Amino acid sequence: MDILAKERKLLELEKQVEALGNNEAVNKLKSEIEKYKHNEMTKLTAWDRVLLARHQKRPTALDFINYMSPDFIELHGDRLYSDDKSIVGGIGSINGVPFTIVAQQKGKDLENNLERNFAMPHPEGYRKALRLMEQAEKFKRPIITIIDTPGAYPGIGAEERGQGHAIAQNLLKMSEFSVPIISVVIGEGGSGGALALGVANKVLMLENAIYSILSPEGYASILWKDASLAPKAAEVMKLTAYDLEEFEIIDGIIKEPLGGAHYDKRETFKRTKQAIITEYNKLRRLSGTELQYRRTSKIRKFGFFQRFNYDNLGGIKR
Repeated sequence: MDILAKERKLLELEKQVEALGNNEAVNKLKSEIEKYKHNEMTKLTAWDRVLLARHQKRPTALDFINYMSPDFIELHGDRLYSDDKSIVGGIGSINGVPFTIVAQQKGKDLENNLERNFAMPHPEGYRKALRLMEQAEKFKRPIITIIDTPGAYPGIGAEERGQGHAIAQNLLKMSEFSVPIISVVIGEGGSGGALALGVANKVLMLENAIYSILSPEGYASILWKDASLAPKAAEVMKLTAYDLEEFEIIDGIIKEPLGGAHYDKRETFKRTKQAIITEYNKLRRLSGTELQYRRTSKIRKFGFFQRFNYDNLGGIKR
């Protein structure tokens, strides 16, 4: 039984118990349900975390922004083609500190998702993001990026308008900035579409977010020719926050309330805000040159692991 099935079962049980009223037997039953909830909601597989990262009720980037920065002013357009609504960006303050905030925005229902293109940016979205980040560099404002996308939009129009080039430009320019950059993966972090906002001094992830080169369905389709093996692929891909922290791909995990971020959004926002401020207070002491050096050095170390010594096996030492 996956996490969504468990969630539905728990909600149905809680609804039935509430209808029974309030007495000693009912209170004991509620206590047992809470124990079951704690046991089942803490033993999560990688696939469970994928489902939570995609949960329809999971808070979106604008939910986080509106909590952390009530004075946020959104800016629009890439000054070349159009305004891509799958990426929102602008200026806002957190605890009195002005930030440039750039985020990938999912919809809350089908209509809104269609408007936001399911948080799959076009090249003009990435160019808008870069325009705002270059403005932040000019005025020495720290940058926050919020990542939540299945990947960059793969349509013909996006390719014609330079999707690959737009992503590559973001990777290059972000590596050169001299201001602090903090990225937070709040849901899905899919492939280059996520990495285009992820070249940061500090990369944080919500506990049940995912960050990977490909969706589990895509991985299973390529490797085993069967998308239904996505749960197996999720385990193999090492895409959870705990896996990525162990590999030193990310720098920290923001714990979620029991059951996922959607169970207590305000607490999730509070923890995220605190994590961002904590990291910013460390980064603001560094010079622009040091920030740039640490950011690029961190990226260059990805993929380097201790070499295996074959001597003990009688093989060749590489």
